Amino acid sequence: MPSIWKQPLSVESLTRIHKDTAPERLGIEFLEVGDDFIRARVPVDGRTRQPYGILHGGVSVVLAETLGSSGAAAACPPGHRPVGLDINANHIRAASSGWVTGVARPVHIGRSTQVWHIELTNEAGQLTCVSRLTLSILSSAP
Repeated sequence: MPSIWKQPLSVESLTRIHKDTAPERLGIEFLEVGDDFIRARVPVDGRTRQPYGILHGGVSVVLAETLGSSGAAAACPPGHRPVGLDINANHIRAASSGWVTGVARPVHIGRSTQVWHIELTNEAGQLTCVSRLTLSILSSAP
């Protein structure tokens, strides 16, 4: 399968561009870039838990949007950039410790829109959240 990426993409480049951002402060770590997916994880700890001791749903959404937006940016042709239009998340199972890992894959890569599907799982491989991100693709030219 040929790669969908139209821009250079690596774990190192993703880590570098997220320096001093919300994902870095939440402890999100990029793990893998495949031909058609990106994988990252977030710790379930004091930075990311809600008052009941489980991963905050908003943190799941931050992980999902980080993965989908990063994929969309790399799948855009030169001179274009993605901006989010809509994200939804269904929280399936709580996570109270360890890591939650997300994998983003495209559903649709078009000229003016992209849709990404993101699945989050706990360390046992159980689904914790599913998310869908829709982005508009804009020209970067002024």
